[in-house]
Amino acid sequence: TARIPEAYQWLLVPQQSTPQSTIEWQAYRLSGQDPLAVRATKKLRSDELLVTVLAGTRLRMELDRVPLWRGDHVAVKQLVEDFSRYLYLPRLQEPAVLLGAIRDGLGLLLWAQDSFAYADSYDEAAKRYRGLRCGQRVSVSMDNLTGLLVRPEVAIKQQEAEGRTATGVGAGTGAGEVIPPPGPGPTPGGDGVTVVTPPATPTLPRRFHGTVVLDSTVMGRDAGRIGEEVVTHLNALMGSRVKVTLEIEAEVPAGVPENVVRIVTENSRALHFESHGFEVE
Repeated sequence: TARIPEAYQWLLVPQQSTPQSTIEWQAYRLSGQDPLAVRATKKLRSDELLVTVLAGTRLRMELDRVPLWRGDHVAVKQLVEDFSRYLYLPRLQEPAVLLGAIRDGLGLLLWAQDSFAYADSYDEAAKRYRGLRCGQRVSVSMDNLTGLLVRPEVAIKQQEAEGRTATGVGAGTGAGEVIPPPGPGPTPGGDGVTVVTPPATPTLPRRFHGTVVLDSTVMGRDAGRIGEEVVTHLNALMGSRVKVTLEIEAEVPAGVPENVVRIVTENSRALHFESHGFEVE
């Protein structure tokens, strides 16, 4: 019982960065006193070699990177097969993680930029998507994998075309005449003078701050998700200056062994921590 954890200390993980690259085996040293399976799982999760939560924005990145699109869309069932088969995709714990990413992406406010649309099926004869839904959550489960993820630009194009068809014919005073929607413009004033009222300019926020507590056992996963879903959007704004600070607080009632003190201190110094140290109470 004591020798098995000492003998089996290496975690071998197959990796492939792109579909064209060769498969490589990476060796990771396991540490800790937990059972072998627990140590292996913790290491996989902390280094994002086993993904338990996937953001919708991350799924969109993979759709575009590989790419995983089959033309202008891709079947949900096909994505489940892709993620369970190919090493160059994030290694998901189970298909439910992928379905969670789909639901998350469909509900994003900025779905057109960051995620995708959803359709029940594609009508080849009419060249249109049936049951097209954009920017709204859809119930996707393992019992129903018949839907499609649709490229945002294609979904928007169909929405605009069908919107014009529904409101543009016979909607005005004459055949085919379209009445423009009301909007800002000149209004008649006294003595026949036209007064132009400029639209009010909204006051936009200029600063953002946020504090979050991360689970130390899955810190890599959560930090990556925060980077993708929060920091990336702020960095993309012109002239933005984004500062991210990581603060670590650890309490060990039994005391920290000397070898751990040495390792953590040396690593903190090598990683250019602004401040670090251990305290004796």
